Amino acid sequence: MRKLVYAINTTLDGCVDHTKFYPTEETMAFFTRLTQEADTFLYGRKTYELMVPYWPDVAKEHPGQDDRGADIEFARAFDAVEKIVVFSQSLDSPEGEKTSVVRTDLRDEVLKLKQEQGKNIFTGGVALASQLAELGLIDEYYIVVHPLVVGAGTRLFEGINLPEKLQLKLVESTVFKSGAVVLRYSKP
Repeated sequence: MRKLVYAINTTLDGCVDHTKFYPTEETMAFFTRLTQEADTFLYGRKTYELMVPYWPDVAKEHPGQDDRGADIEFARAFDAVEKIVVFSQSLDSPEGEKTSVVRTDLRDEVLKLKQEQGKNIFTGGVALASQLAELGLIDEYYIVVHPLVVGAGTRLFEGINLPEKLQLKLVESTVFKSGAVVLRYSKP
């Protein structure tokens, strides 16, 4: 069974709004590696519209192997993913042939995807990730905590409504030169 992996950047005060801060080259390289380990993305409409067409366009603008910036490497990894599944009631037409919009039951659809052959399934954002956590469908959590306090913006797991406390096990932690810390958690 494939794993559903959730990963996100956050500040010390829990802000995940990327208009308030931007990841470092180290963290971009980290997210590139995670992206290369996946072949399917799960997004809600808002996260999808932030990611597409932005990252595929960056990959197309830099097709050569000589320009190896962290953003470009991430864009190439993002563009190489085989399938993007968007859970949305309001998105009419997705961009690109790899993207499908799903309006059916989230739990059933994710369980079907987990049964398919392939690499990890990757998700980010807040609203969909909160719903996936509520349903107990996330297998691993990568929370990248940046040494910043921004005092505003959308918060990690904002609006989550758990039927009971979600107990996770710390599997690994990594400290980057920038002071950012990657916390990797799994279900016990």
